[in-house]
Amino acid sequence: MKLLFLNGPNLNMLGIREPDIYGRQTYAALENFIRDFCGQMGIDCEIYQSNHEGALVDAIQAAYGKMDGIVINPAAYTHTSVAILDALKAVSLPAVEVHLSDVSKREDFRQVSYAGMACVKTYAGYGFDGYRLAAEYLLEHAEH
Repeated sequence: MKLLFLNGPNLNMLGIREPDIYGRQTYAALENFIRDFCGQMGIDCEIYQSNHEGALVDAIQAAYGKMDGIVINPAAYTHTSVAILDALKAVSLPAVEVHLSDVSKREDFRQVSYAGMACVKTYAGYGFDGYRLAAEYLLEHAEH
């Protein structure tokens, strides 16, 4: 199985940006965490992060025909990007939305997820472990 792990704006600032919300581990630590569990699960993974909406759309489109699924943390674009929603719908790959924090307990504007409308599942508030849970879900989903 091949999965694209896609991360949106400001996730490259993990460990620096609001550590009481997002944790003290760095983005490099997140990448290592993903590579480690993917290796253990026999998943071939690509990890990509961008602060630019169009670059995220390009990455989603490039996954078409190459990847079996997408794990996406659209970050701030969760609540604003119809373009990311449309890209996920266009490629029709099973996608799971991940958020490090529990967005359901945060500001009102964070209660709408455009990207989530194209995802088969969402994991929020599990920290790094949400990425592993998403990969496990997609692996199980592919077997059925």
